[in-house]
Amino acid sequence: MALHGKQPEKRRRPIVGATSPIFCRAGTAGDLPHGSIPQHPIDPDTAAQLIADELMLDGNARLNLATFVSTWMEPQARELMSMTFDKNMIDKDEYPRTADIEMRCVSILSRLWNSPDHEQATGCSTTGSSEAAMLSGMALKWRWRDRMRAQGKPVDRPNMVMGANVQVCWEKFARYWDVEARLVPMEGERYNLTGDEVVKYCDENTIGVVTVLGSTFDGSYEPVADICARLDRLQAETGLDVPVHVDGASGGFIAPFIDPELVWDFRLPRVQSINASGHKYGLVYPGVGWAIWRNPEALPDDLVFHVNYLGGDMPTFALNFSRPGNHVVAQYYNFVRLGFEGFREVQQAARDVAMHVAAEIGKMDAFRLLTDGSELPVFAFTIADGIDTFTVFDVSRVLREKGWLVPAYSFPENRQDLAALRIVVRNGFDRDLADLLVNDIRAAAEYLAQLTAPLPPDPAPHNFHH
Repeated sequence: MALHGKQPEKRRRPIVGATSPIFCRAGTAGDLPHGSIPQHPIDPDTAAQLIADELMLDGNARLNLATFVSTWMEPQARELMSMTFDKNMIDKDEYPRTADIEMRCVSILSRLWNSPDHEQATGCSTTGSSEAAMLSGMALKWRWRDRMRAQGKPVDRPNMVMGANVQVCWEKFARYWDVEARLVPMEGERYNLTGDEVVKYCDENTIGVVTVLGSTFDGSYEPVADICARLDRLQAETGLDVPVHVDGASGGFIAPFIDPELVWDFRLPRVQSINASGHKYGLVYPGVGWAIWRNPEALPDDLVFHVNYLGGDMPTFALNFSRPGNHVVAQYYNFVRLGFEGFREVQQAARDVAMHVAAEIGKMDAFRLLTDGSELPVFAFTIADGIDTFTVFDVSRVLREKGWLVPAYSFPENRQDLAALRIVVRNGFDRDLADLLVNDIRAAAEYLAQLTAPLPPDPAPHNFHH
């Protein structure tokens, strides 16, 4: 190779520095604003980097086994969502294709939930199952009120019957809309609602019974058909005609695909409405739910507002107003992309993984299964009898150190003596991750069993709240 010597420096215009290393830029030396808006702007990349760095301290959503909410979607779905963030779902006239996609989803779900051919089901999208529950509860109360007024009876003491295992949104509904929540307590090994218990709490002021297709406490289905049959007998004996709402927040997207023989939906004449979360086992990121009524009579017209849509009339029913259309588009993408068979494969895979993990935990001496994941892909387990050196809360704490978010919680009234851990298996949690979780649960139990004293109190407890 040739040898070269240092050359004399030529006179040049100085180069203006342009690299601007991101962690040396203006804005990185100070604290992110916490209580008031900053006085001056900063570079957009700098702002994004600072916020992204702070978010690194959040838990990993894919390892969050507490949430029922979807934490993975295909890149094509994410791209469609990014294209439709700016479309306001309420603006039907401006975004007619998005509005039409919402109508298609309602039609798809009504048939998935076995709406009879002779009935015209009606429904809408919502921000999630909580809003859908509020809308469904309002429809029940309005129908009851109209019926009582027609009979010349007072309407000041409505009540709703449901199990103590219902999601908190139903207690919120009862409080916000001045309805007495008659919560049927758990008893012994009965962790959800039954027909014989339901009728003990019903009277002429009962606006409806809420059944849960997939309890958030243990993943079990409530016996909707048995509850309806018992209410049929009650009507035959007393004349009381009590409608049923099915909270299918999770099970509404599970049972139709992998439990088709289970009768829980509009095949039961007493079921007047169903809600489900598209952002749970509907496989969409957080932000969409669905409410479907079996016919227009189940949804009182004075709850419905009418908007101009392409020169025509479109009825609407919602508690929210502006919201992006991207979640509805993503729901439709899943229907188109997966079809019935694709949904069946996804939900069956989740159940298979849940039952595998439950079976492995059931083999461990430290734990006792409460459910096994054979209904929702969800199961609960507790500390085995005779073990008093650690608790489910200790197990949850040790697993968090490994990155796993596994909730520990106490059951409600009448079974507050029972504390459990719960694992929710969702799309994206595969068998390999499941085996890693099993190994870490086994290791946590072995570690805790060796301690000669209880763990000190957690300085920042993360106990799960239903």
